[in-house]
Amino acid sequence: QVQLVESGGGLVQAGGSLRLSCAASGRTFSSYATGWFRQAPGKEREFVAGISWTGSNTWYAESVKGRFTISRDNAKNTMYLQMNSLKHEDTATYYCAADGFEGGTQPADFDSWGQGTQVTVPS
Repeated sequence: QVQLVESGGGLVQAGGSLRLSCAASGRTFSSYATGWFRQAPGKEREFVAGISWTGSNTWYAESVKGRFTISRDNAKNTMYLQMNSLKHEDTATYYCAADGFEGGTQPADFDSWGQGTQVTVPS
């Protein structure tokens, strides 16, 4: 499995922006789809966004469409999540996922996971 490390989380006011990064090591993740999930306290882990291994195809949860943008740089073995117009309901721990298949939206669709980075948007 590939090792994944997220960064970029923090506390931001509603309407603000954050950019999350996910750095892969151990081996490249360039041949597989990758994605972002999030989990709020007391809730199940939910899909946020996914991207194909070439980066040509992206898919999003309805709740973040138009506000979040997923991208990846295979040369740097890094994936990103640009989050704009943040809302209180975006507060969660965000997880990077790899070794997935294109179009996957369930946690079981991905085999490798990072430890998560916290995003907090006060109400």
